[in-house]
Amino acid sequence: MIEDLNIKGMTKNRKLARHIQDLDWYGFTAKLAYKLKEQGKHLVKIDRWYPSSKICSCCGQKQGTMPLNIRQWQCSCGAVHDRDINAAVNIVKQGIIKLKADGYTVSADGGKRQPSEYSEVAA
Repeated sequence: MIEDLNIKGMTKNRKLARHIQDLDWYGFTAKLAYKLKEQGKHLVKIDRWYPSSKICSCCGQKQGTMPLNIRQWQCSCGAVHDRDINAAVNIVKQGIIKLKADGYTVSADGGKRQPSEYSEVAA
């Protein structure tokens, strides 16, 4: 799951433009989609306007305006969040919701079950 970023808009920031262009976001996402398709998996793109860093990953409450210089914040439920980690958790949750809405079965291990060390096969 990845966030669909507005690269053209991001390159208007003179301080970050060169670094953003060096990343070749389009090339990366194209290669990622190709590799996932080879493995029978799906690339889920989350809408660029989804407020992933402003939503509390614990209670779901959306925070107000949050400038980029704020890297940590506390929700009214008491949870303290690192902005990037919170956004990553919310992107995964949103991706799972999107996959389920499209009718896919979602599992953490790709549908593979590991044999339990305690399970015995009846003879």
